[in-house]
Amino acid sequence: MNKLITLALAALSLNTGAQQQKDMYETDEFQTRSGKTVRFHALVHSSIRIEFDGKEIEIDPCGKLDGRTIDYSAFPKADYVIVTHEHYDHLDKAAVKLLSKEDTRVIMNHRSADEYGAGMVMANGDRLQLADDISLEAVAAYNTTDGHRKFHPKGRDNGYILTLDGLRVYIAGDTEVIPEMADIKDIDIAFLPCNQPYTMTPEQLIEAAHIIQPKVLFPYHYSHTDVTGIPAQLPGIDVRIRHYE
Repeated sequence: MNKLITLALAALSLNTGAQQQKDMYETDEFQTRSGKTVRFHALVHSSIRIEFDGKEIEIDPCGKLDGRTIDYSAFPKADYVIVTHEHYDHLDKAAVKLLSKEDTRVIMNHRSADEYGAGMVMANGDRLQLADDISLEAVAAYNTTDGHRKFHPKGRDNGYILTLDGLRVYIAGDTEVIPEMADIKDIDIAFLPCNQPYTMTPEQLIEAAHIIQPKVLFPYHYSHTDVTGIPAQLPGIDVRIRHYE
């Protein structure tokens, strides 16, 4: 009897911890073309937790940043961990390990895989079919401004287009406005970064949004940049400001 009580309390503790983690972060919910639910949890900066049809997808997990801590040990294990590049606020090796189980697929650019010591490498232009209804395309992400190209040189880092049962999600990574954005089409949800000198100014983000024309836009990776004026500059696009400082 005591053993059963102990097991029940342990299960309750796990469930309570998972619910508390879920309640801590802003969550946006969408439906795919066949009625499946996709949930995006705004964790921090460029770290996004995605729930889709029983699958857990973690984008650029980072456990500690600017005084904020994400306790990934309380999260469900990930089916997919996707990393844009190797900078500390995108590749947190401890967080990736905490999220990984035996069959987790860790997908990274080449430099991240070298630093982590494992992972499946994707380069710009590569495509992966992760499941019947999940596909991933790596796209370009780089700086163009003089003096800033050293932060994210062309060809090294990835953005991604993640397609979930037809729902197309553009996760831009660290980039400025680049010519390759003209080829990114039919995007339902876009995550665009906004903090110079590393990514875009608000004006550049607005330019990128005009090019891509997503239905829903999340400015992210914005640190101390004031992004509150962006929605008024993009009528016709559902701009959602979440805690992606």
